[in-house]
Amino acid sequence: MAAAPPTDSVLAGHGTSAGPASPDVPLLVVDDLRVSVEGTQILRGVDLTVGAGELHAIMGPNGSGKSTFANVLLGNPAYVVDSGRIALRGEDVTLLSPDARAKLGMFLAFQYPEEIPGVPIAQFLRQAAAARRGGDLSVLEVRVKLREWLERLGMDLSFGERHLNDGFSGGEKKRNEILQMALLEPDLAVLDETDSGLDIDGVRAVARGVEEVRRARPQLGVVLVTHYRRILDELAPDRIHVLVAGRVVESGGPELAERLERDGYEGWQR
Repeated sequence: MAAAPPTDSVLAGHGTSAGPASPDVPLLVVDDLRVSVEGTQILRGVDLTVGAGELHAIMGPNGSGKSTFANVLLGNPAYVVDSGRIALRGEDVTLLSPDARAKLGMFLAFQYPEEIPGVPIAQFLRQAAAARRGGDLSVLEVRVKLREWLERLGMDLSFGERHLNDGFSGGEKKRNEILQMALLEPDLAVLDETDSGLDIDGVRAVARGVEEVRRARPQLGVVLVTHYRRILDELAPDRIHVLVAGRVVESGGPELAERLERDGYEGWQR
């Protein structure tokens, strides 16, 4: 990771894919995952299977373990895996470092992206992409790719010259996460409350960005952590999972989001 700039979501996504697995092997399998923070168990037996090209939403009340789950998937060392297994394309990554997971094609978009003054986005992406490929990239190559994605995402072409998240609005930070996801081409993207703090227009812009990246990479798997139904109205997930008190208490299709909107989480919290 020495070639990359300071920590941000892009560093959890600069990995080199290990290549396609057998079509019978799911992209992501989480098996009976139990995780503690400072001696308190937060996740208490989470199971999840995500196929290539699928979008799965994780929903739940505050304190249910949603962000813990997102961070554990990418190997945040603040969280201790007590038991269970995380596998990417059949390879056990449970004990791998964030950098090692990134090199296998995993990406995390943070709920609160870090501001890094003095580091232009274009420079940051060049260094991260070079680390992913294991070799240097020309300034021209990065700028051409960056310009292409800025246009596809409907973002101002001067965006790449701005310093990473420095002085950005909440919406700009979240769209920058999607830009990084687009350029770094992961196989699995974990989006931790990418819609938090956004108004309706901001949510739509982020959702359109996610869909644009998925069109370009139809095998991309996405795990979306969210509180709200509104982004799901834009993205139409394949599966929704309700996480309460560290456990997945129910899974279903888009109709589950409608039920949550109507009834809330009270029925699962008793």
